[in-house]
Amino acid sequence: MSLSSLKARLGAAAAGWAPAFARAGAATAALRQPRERLRIGLAPGRVVIARDGGMLSARPPRAGSIAVEPHAGLPRWQPAVDALAAALTQPGTAKCRATVILSSHFARYAVLPWNATLKNDEEWRAYAQHRLQAVHGSVIEDWELRVCETAPRGARIACAVDRALLDALEAAVAGNGGRLESVQPYLMSAFNRARLATDASCWFVVEEPGRLTLALIEDGTWRSVRGRRVDSRWRHALADILERESAALGLERPCTDVVIHAEAGPAAGSHDGLRVRDLAAGIADDERALAMVLR
Repeated sequence: MSLSSLKARLGAAAAGWAPAFARAGAATAALRQPRERLRIGLAPGRVVIARDGGMLSARPPRAGSIAVEPHAGLPRWQPAVDALAAALTQPGTAKCRATVILSSHFARYAVLPWNATLKNDEEWRAYAQHRLQAVHGSVIEDWELRVCETAPRGARIACAVDRALLDALEAAVAGNGGRLESVQPYLMSAFNRARLATDASCWFVVEEPGRLTLALIEDGTWRSVRGRRVDSRWRHALADILERESAALGLERPCTDVVIHAEAGPAAGSHDGLRVRDLAAGIADDERALAMVLR
């Protein structure tokens, strides 16, 4: 799948999500380019910032995490955006080119099975709007919604993000002389890192504090994406969680291959009948907190 922009266009590719919800904006001359390129993870309880050297790295250079306290009466994302704006005033971070990875707490998804009666992008978007609104209510009207295809005549993925959050992110970066180049949902960023085979069948699990995002892929086709609140004991309950999800989806046969992108995941291998691949295997426990900004 290839997702481009919540503010611009969306593209599609058969293999997987391409790396960006790219923000609109013309390229500038090299001498006018902001100095630093940053990858920024934005979540309800923290902001993770790493210099992006453009290389695959288990530990991005000069990365750090800022704890964020919630504030009653504000949108859930507002304290994190405020903390980011303050962080970007520090030497070496202003005038940056920023890619923001959004926590799954801030995104809503729907998998739309292929429907030959839907003839164009507007009809697909209306269908996605209806599906998301049935689950989340009228709040979706204030969210930016995009739909992208995963394969010709294949399922499409709808993703919605609060429009006010996107505007606030752009203002926070621009207010310090930088440019917001892209906004990526965490699920997309993690899936790109997984580099799954195009015909893969697996559960793809993205963990972050308080939440699991569970995506089921069958023979390279996206079947479902669901979010689930969890506590720190989720690792020991993963087999039961996936068994319940399988029952809810009415699977004829269970899927036992699991790919995990987690800050505290089980070691790769066999667990309770599951074959687990841990994308962060080999990374020290104290470095897993940087999982949101891995490439």
